[in-house]
This record gives sequence, structure tokens and C-alpha cells, in this order.
Amino acid sequence: MSKEASDFRYNTGETKVPWAAVGENYNAEDTYAFVKFLMGGKGKAYNAALKDVKAAIAKLAKVSVAPGKLSMGDKVNEVERMIDKYLGVEEGSSLFVSNCTAALELGYRYAGIGPGDEVIVPANTFIATVVYPLSVGAKLVFADVERKTVNMDPKDVARKITKKTKMIVPVHIGGYPCNMDAIMKLAKKHDLVVMEDAAHAFGGEYKGRKLGTIGHFGCFSFHEVKNCTSLGEGGVFISNVKAYRGEARRARFLGVDFTSKIHNWLYNISLIQGKGNFKYQASNNASVTEIQAIGLMQQIKRYSKILAERKREATYMTKRLSGIPGIIPQDLGNEKVKLTFHLYQLQIDPKIVKGDVQLLKKKLEEKGVTNIPHFGPIYRFSAAIGKGFDEKKIAATCPMTEYVFDKCYTHLPIYGLTKAQLTYMADAIIASVAEMKAGA
Repeated sequence: MSKEASDFRYNTGETKVPWAAVGENYNAEDTYAFVKFLMGGKGKAYNAALKDVKAAIAKLAKVSVAPGKLSMGDKVNEVERMIDKYLGVEEGSSLFVSNCTAALELGYRYAGIGPGDEVIVPANTFIATVVYPLSVGAKLVFADVERKTVNMDPKDVARKITKKTKMIVPVHIGGYPCNMDAIMKLAKKHDLVVMEDAAHAFGGEYKGRKLGTIGHFGCFSFHEVKNCTSLGEGGVFISNVKAYRGEARRARFLGVDFTSKIHNWLYNISLIQGKGNFKYQASNNASVTEIQAIGLMQQIKRYSKILAERKREATYMTKRLSGIPGIIPQDLGNEKVKLTFHLYQLQIDPKIVKGDVQLLKKKLEEKGVTNIPHFGPIYRFSAAIGKGFDEKKIAATCPMTEYVFDKCYTHLPIYGLTKAQLTYMADAIIASVAEMKAGA
């Protein structure tokens, strides 16, 4: 064990009576259980290989030592540096946290969002985008969406900015970039904080810059359903506000400050400096593990291949569906707009196909094609209505959201499918639209 400055979470180093950071180490049996979980299977060949693995792990255990830390150690620091480099941001910009929701909270707290403050968000997004301002009594102002992308419409954002507006939170739905030029222009004009919810968009680009690095803050998700993961959960907070990087790092773990100490104790608890003169007490523990960091690093190493495979599958679907009247396939982007293809967006023209997307969804489900539109309008949920939001009044201010969600679009799976499954999905869509046109 290396000799380092100690605190209550860290190894005390080489002493006669050390205080280990890990209370109970994992042994060979535990490691074997992890391998079985991550590499499941059945049959004689699998069972024989598994037996060999168990013996090899037992042998390795006799000559190995357990890690000195399981949480918030060197591997966490390493993956943060890797993300900085991948995104093309200054070293120290990235903060690995427990999930994207925790990352979003860091940005909201910087801006001092509280009762009466207004935050402009897209009408359709996952609840994680808005749960913090909703929980503290802030007013969510729902921006309508663009028909093509189902992303926040900057023109509607401009109409809805008031003196009480503090933040704009664009969401890159499905990994398709928002119009960040227009959003940043509005933010500069009105002195607003922009936080990109890039949960779907790790690796996407907008005019030569990675998504999540254009606003004041960016937030990514590495949940199990995302393009790359950190063993099921995880997120990253990106700060372009230099002064807040160190503050956010302390806020990740309750505001514990190891750079100063109170009398006769190991550390201090200090307030976190937000925007202007605003300070707050961190109230969340968003720490992450070394294993999560290792898992994320492994996937980032092959991430270009992951994105390429998603693009190939999306390209196949778009080629198959293009040119068919009434079907509007996923736009594939260009040199200025590069997608992550986390989702494949399928739209229809209800007038041409003689029916809306609800009927199409039903037909696809009957044919065994899973499809889910992302996401339900936030103002329809009881969580918003219970906080005093008027569903009907808000819906009237978001006519495109109402139209596209109920009438036009859905999302399709676009990764890990066989060629036969892709072919079947394209065939099913074409056949279902033909049935709708025929009134069948």
C-alpha cells in the first residue's frame, strides 16, 4: 500500500496498524459469481469452460492481492481524464457521478434554482431532466418541439423567456443534436445558464463540437440502455464554468472538503459556490466505484465501433424506408450534425397513410416489432399536475408536441439486431403502412 494522506474513506498506507478503505474484500468465489453473471450461458461446452474459469480464478487468488479501494480511486480519475480527451475539453472538466440525474442536479444547484424560478425544458423528455426543479417548487416552462427532430424549438424558447427565467435545458432526443447556436444566442442575450441533457448523445457532434460540451454544463448517462455503459448505472457532469469544477467535485460527496480541517477532525464541510454570490449545501452522495470506471473505460475504447454499427443499422433502415409515400425515416445527419443513433426515429404523414401513429404502433406490435416513442409529454404526468401545472393550458402552448406524439412518431430499436431482424422490421413497417393505406 502506498503512503498517502489519509481520510476516513481512504487507505492509511503502510503503517504498523493500518486502517483499510475496504471493509470486506471480494474473494475467488465472489469473482467467479461476477464472471457467471456477465458471461451467462448453458450447455456442455459452456459448463466445461466455466469449470476451467473457476479453477483459474482459484489459482489466481493464491498469488494476487485485493484492491486497496473500491470507490472513488485511481480508476475513477483515469476514466475522467479519458472522457476529457474524448470530448475535446480541458482536463478536469469531466466528473464521473452515480447517474445522469445526479449530474443534472449539479447544474441546477449551481444556478440556484428554487421556488418561483423558471426553467425552460422540452415538453417531451424523461422525468430525470426536470425532477430537481419540480421537487424544489420551480416553474417548468415547456418549450414546444420541432417536427423533424422532436427536439426543443428555439423559436418557442424565445417566446417563453421571462424575467424569471434562469435556465434552458435542451435535450438531444435519441442522440440528434438540438439547434445549439440558436439556444446559446438566446442564453447570452438573457444571461441564462444552459445545461445540455445529453443522456442519449455521448459522442454526437454539432458543428465540430461534441454534444454536452457546448452549453455551460453537459450531462451524460451510462445507464444500461445507453450506447455505452458503466455496469448498469453512471453519469458524467461536464462543466465549462472553470470556477465550478472544483466545487462540483466536492458537491459530488456532500460538500466534504479535504483541503481544510476543523479543530481535531479530518476534514471540513463547506458550502458550494454557485453562480454569482449564491452558495448551497451539497445534499447528495453521487460517488462511483472503481469497477464502474473500469467498465466504462473498456467500452469507450471501442466506442467508435459501437457508433459505427449503430449508424450502419440506421442507414439500412433509412434506405429501405425512403421513397415510400407517407413514411418519414430517420434523418442520418451530415458533416455538421452527427448523430449517436441511440434511437431510430420513425415518422409518418397521417394524411397520406390514412391513419395516425397509434394505429401504426398497434400493427407493428402485432407483428412483433417493439416500438416506443420517447418520451411522454411531462405535463401529462400526475407529478406535474399535482404541482399545479394545468395540462390542457400547457398542451395548448405546445401544439407540435401534441401533434407529433399522438399522430406522427415512434422510436425503434437500432442495435444488437441480426440482419434478419432488421429486414423483418423494415418489411413490417412497409407492410403496416400499406395496410393502413388500404384501410385494412
